[in-house]
Amino acid sequence: MTEVAKWYDEITIPALLRFARGAYGNAIRAALAEAGYDDVPSNGIFVIGAIARTGAPLSNIIDHLGVSKQAAGQLVDSLVLRGYLEREVDPEDRRRLRVNLSERGTAAAVVSRATVERIDAELIERVGPAYISHTRATLAALIGLGRAEKSDPEE
Repeated sequence: MTEVAKWYDEITIPALLRFARGAYGNAIRAALAEAGYDDVPSNGIFVIGAIARTGAPLSNIIDHLGVSKQAAGQLVDSLVLRGYLEREVDPEDRRRLRVNLSERGTAAAVVSRATVERIDAELIERVGPAYISHTRATLAALIGLGRAEKSDPEE
């Protein structure tokens, strides 16, 4: 018996990733707007979510964005001005500033996380947990390839 090609078999993986990311991004933006957080700038919810989820230092989070220091600084300034982040002097080193989520930032993170969980649940319902596990493993391998390329000794 001949296997019938699926529509996605002819689309490149980068294109599929772009469209898949859009499903999350569009849903998150719509949920944020509905909740009154329609002024989150591009990449802003990534920063807000990463701080909420991991508590990682802002510098680590910004590194994962892959933007210039100037663009990262503008993003953080925008998030502070819009009330999602707060800057405070580090009590252990007064020369340094710490950036934390504000109440507004925490609320936006909750909306974003709930939206991601809703999309994830819909995915599991459509394809089952085994496919989700395989997708995660495949994406992790792809991320590993990207990291290996970055540290290529030939550069």
